[in-house]
Amino acid sequence: MSKIKIMSENLANKIAAGEVVEKISSVVKELVENSIDAHAKHITISLLEGGLKAVNVVDDGDGMDEKDAENAFLRHATSKLIRDDDLFFIDTLGFRGEALPSIASVSKVTLKTSDGKSGTEIIIHGGKQLSSTTSDLRKGTSLTITDLFYNTPARLKYLKSESAELASIVSLIEKLSLSHDKIAFELLNDGHTLVKTTGSGDLKKCIHEIYGLSVSSKMLEIKTSNDDFDLYGYICKPEILKSNRNHFITMVNDRIIKNYDLNRAINDAYYTYKPDTKFPIVILKINTDPTLIDVNIHPTKQDIKLSKINEIYQLIYETIKEALYKNLLIPSALKTPSYNDTKEEMVDTLIKETEKKEDHYQEKSQVMLDLTYEEKEEPLILNEEMKSLVLYPVGVALGTYIIAQNEEGVYLIDQHAAQERINYEKYLNALKTKEITTTSLLFPITIELSASEYITLKNHLEVLINMGFKVEEFGINTFVFKEHPTWLKEGYEEESIHKIIDILIKQGTFDPVKFNEHLAITLACKMSIKANMRISTEAVEELLRELVLCDNPYNCPHGRPTIIKFSIYDLERMFKRVMN
Repeated sequence: MSKIKIMSENLANKIAAGEVVEKISSVVKELVENSIDAHAKHITISLLEGGLKAVNVVDDGDGMDEKDAENAFLRHATSKLIRDDDLFFIDTLGFRGEALPSIASVSKVTLKTSDGKSGTEIIIHGGKQLSSTTSDLRKGTSLTITDLFYNTPARLKYLKSESAELASIVSLIEKLSLSHDKIAFELLNDGHTLVKTTGSGDLKKCIHEIYGLSVSSKMLEIKTSNDDFDLYGYICKPEILKSNRNHFITMVNDRIIKNYDLNRAINDAYYTYKPDTKFPIVILKINTDPTLIDVNIHPTKQDIKLSKINEIYQLIYETIKEALYKNLLIPSALKTPSYNDTKEEMVDTLIKETEKKEDHYQEKSQVMLDLTYEEKEEPLILNEEMKSLVLYPVGVALGTYIIAQNEEGVYLIDQHAAQERINYEKYLNALKTKEITTTSLLFPITIELSASEYITLKNHLEVLINMGFKVEEFGINTFVFKEHPTWLKEGYEEESIHKIIDILIKQGTFDPVKFNEHLAITLACKMSIKANMRISTEAVEELLRELVLCDNPYNCPHGRPTIIKFSIYDLERMFKRVMN
């Protein structure tokens, strides 16, 4: 008796559901993307108990006739691929024909749809069609999903709490709203509005609708292109950072994706502008020829393969880096927004404030929204202007913060962060220069290593020689240093050499740019004055003079601010000398 049998269509759909439907937000994603592909202009997502009880998606898209409505629940039935070659020119979000039958196989589904000529209502439970009747002629589609995973209890128990599922859905709809800013989205949970956008087609306005004024007013527009890619979007100033990468929103041909190389380009561009544990808000839209991407590598279609990945990495990196450099500002003490560390906290806040918001929601007219998001941004202070800034020291608070003033206001300067920035730029410039001056050591420095460290460092001896070190092998697993570049801080030569060796050994594949930056940061941190370290008035004055002359005087190489400003107006507001 043969052992191999053909599984039933319903069983195949349940298996596919395990790949396509991971959580409730997966259901919402598939349904909303179908609405987008159907050319909808308005999409409303209504949830009950965070989607655990019911999900309803209503759109005003093309709709379907009766035959298409029934075929939509057949596996691999799709209107988006006709010929084999179409797989190489995909311009829709969906194309596999797996989502609807997979969802229907593990839930109870009610579909109402109309193309404007006929209306159809179909009810399916667990993949089995129970009825198909005529419906009203409202053009568009309404899909209601209830009792998700009711017939697959092993999957049901892995659904998360209501707040966790809701947080995931809110994040999804925010991203879809930003990706398709010409579509008006509304997300409701138990009747309360959580997300609402106008579909104006203006990305900056959509950012305002999603994040609010405290973020939208701190976003910088970027726009560039090369032979293969068009890049457009907004990036946040370094003063607005989050605790995770969830706000790296990248879209390729309007598809929201998660791609390691693109995220790395964004994070690398912010290197030295932020702490390692904080991440920026970045919304990037990338347009390219469909033949340069492959979206058919994962059932959720969130990861793609990009041809010419090095080119797009460099384009993103250089564009963001340039925008940040041109728009650096001294942060105002009264305008620095607080961190919103978790999406769950945001959702909880939204839920608590929803009823209060809805009482006056209609009063927030479109005119007010337009006025708010179009407010002029503060004038740019470019670095050349900063270099003419004169700061007069007043004293030192808590042994750490230098107090200075001028005709514009009062400044607090973190003495460690400030000198760290000064030293970082000195070391980085020294490492980049081709003219190397060296000095001999009166007493050569001997460094003994383990066998593995010795072998690794021996492979990088040329790097040390090119930096200006005179180094030779000296016995078993040992090197002796006889000369060093003059930029090493006097009295800290041996400590600095140890740091350089550690970085070379740990780096693995040698990247000269990253090596120079890592080394400059490490040496700058170790060789700078610390908090609670007393320094003379002359040293304070010299530090302030050197800081304003830095290429980027606004933050240390770890991303922390070096200087914060209290303008005269800020102070007068704080002390109620002015009341507006």
